[in-house]
Amino acid sequence: MDVTVDGKRAHAATGSRENAPGDPAVVLVHGAGLDRTIWQMQTRNIAFTGRRCYAVDLPGHGRSDGPALASVAEMADWVIRFMDAAGIDKATLMGHSMGSLITLDAAARHPDRAERLILTGVAETMPVHPDLLAAAEADEPLAPELIVFWGLGEKAQIGGHPLPGLWVHGASEVLLKNAKSGVLGNDLKACDGFGNAAEAAAQVKCPTDFVLGRDDKMTPVKSGVALAGAIDGANVTILERCGHMLMIERPNEMYNALRGIIF
Repeated sequence: MDVTVDGKRAHAATGSRENAPGDPAVVLVHGAGLDRTIWQMQTRNIAFTGRRCYAVDLPGHGRSDGPALASVAEMADWVIRFMDAAGIDKATLMGHSMGSLITLDAAARHPDRAERLILTGVAETMPVHPDLLAAAEADEPLAPELIVFWGLGEKAQIGGHPLPGLWVHGASEVLLKNAKSGVLGNDLKACDGFGNAAEAAAQVKCPTDFVLGRDDKMTPVKSGVALAGAIDGANVTILERCGHMLMIERPNEMYNALRGIIF
């Protein structure tokens, strides 16, 4: 579906289900250099449990018009404006990696719009190595290759995915390399510049759940658990033998985790 935000097209995947205005809503926000398709194994699961599902393409990503926004705070405010345009008063906000920072910031500064918060692949701080940032800003293939190499858990690196024919390593690399010029560098710089995750977490008032990968090298599980400690009553689920790309690495385990939260 497309809506207009700030005079520009904003696209979201809805799980191929016609939305009913009274249904509870879930807004999913992707990570750096990615787009809505990272949620392809979750959108239909969510939509067909009687919820309005919106896996957004952030500005400059996927099918949404650009340019990409420069900071996590700008992206968080855009998500709220997307909700306005889509007729969503309140929603469960679910993010991955940079998307977790975005939804965390949105829930902290717009508490009346967040019914629940689900954070995946997130840590107290998300600094980016200067060499990776330089490669991404120069649109060098090395940047996606490094992210995938460090981002995937060992099991995803060697294959054996439950969905026949899906090569997680190759699919992740292609998705990052398909990002528009400058977008990955822009996003990594936004993550690197967002230094107040713990401060934002302390402002969150809605029920919050963390789903983390045990073998995540990009956002180590220890740091994710520490961030959860800043939110009163936050629950933590850890997926074993899983890296940073939880949604596609371990879709069945992610489904089971979400069953206890929103299904």
